[in-house]
Amino acid sequence: MSRTTRLPLSLLRAAACTGIAALTLTACGSGSGSGSASTGSGSVKVGLITKTDTNPFFVKMKEGAEQAAKENGAQLVSAAGKFDGDNAGQVTAIENMVASGVKGILITPSDSKAIVPAIEKARAKGVLVIALDTPTEPESAVDALFATDNVKAGELIGQYAKAAMQGKTAKIATLDLAPGVSVGVQRHEGFLKGFGIGEKDPAVVCSQDTGGDQAKGQTAMENCLQKEPGINVVYTINEPAALGAYTALKAKGREKDVLIVSVDGGCTGTQAVKDGKIAATSQQYPLKMAAEGVKAVVTYAEDGKKASGYTDTGVTLISDKAQAGVTSKDTAYGLENCWG
Repeated sequence: MSRTTRLPLSLLRAAACTGIAALTLTACGSGSGSGSASTGSGSVKVGLITKTDTNPFFVKMKEGAEQAAKENGAQLVSAAGKFDGDNAGQVTAIENMVASGVKGILITPSDSKAIVPAIEKARAKGVLVIALDTPTEPESAVDALFATDNVKAGELIGQYAKAAMQGKTAKIATLDLAPGVSVGVQRHEGFLKGFGIGEKDPAVVCSQDTGGDQAKGQTAMENCLQKEPGINVVYTINEPAALGAYTALKAKGREKDVLIVSVDGGCTGTQAVKDGKIAATSQQYPLKMAAEGVKAVVTYAEDGKKASGYTDTGVTLISDKAQAGVTSKDTAYGLENCWG
């Protein structure tokens, strides 16, 4: 995806909706300013609920849903939590969408377990519910899941870090998401698997939660350096946390001798790989998740066929310093396919 391409009108509308209050159902389709999108009478109504409406990942997801809705003659109504972890806001959004007559709901759950009762109520009323990016717990609580294989994403950067260390003794800091959030747990576990170590391995000298936030990532890295100044490998849940870690390391003059690996593949993060701030990242594709989700809801509305099971929307390791035995693509590819 070229970042210099002129955006179609539907994507501009999607971007314009980003600033609307997070828990309000927003009109991000064509021709409506009353709180529900409209693309013509009788069209299928699709709901999209993201964790927040400010994270570039979810902005791109909304753009993908908008474009797919336009292409398939559907309406899109959208909502988001006020912050990552706002389960109550997502529950309210589900209830509002069901009341508004959506045929299906696409959701990135903030709390994979706590959201399940609300999802069950929606499904009991005949609404197709598809999780995007983050699985519910249990995964069977939704009809289908369209997402990155987050274990694989973590495993790829773990393999990369192991190869890049070339046998040197690793002192690893893990900058994680938050307790109990499945996407964070899976990436963390994947990294350890790829590096060939277990959860209690002494190579992991510090673990801190960041909420995926850059400022918190910086603080977490500062805390880890106080605990163990010799850290030489940093795993981060996402690229904002990675850039926070880089800032903390640079302040200590350590940015050149600590290997940082991450997950997401946003344009800012991929540029950071090109600039040498991050060694490698696992790139995922939120636009594809959303587009496939919208198509699945439209299919369900038209012929009653429900999407089911897990659809892997892909992950690619991005680095300009390839390591033997680890498949990757360079930042030219990464920047062409990044988001945000």
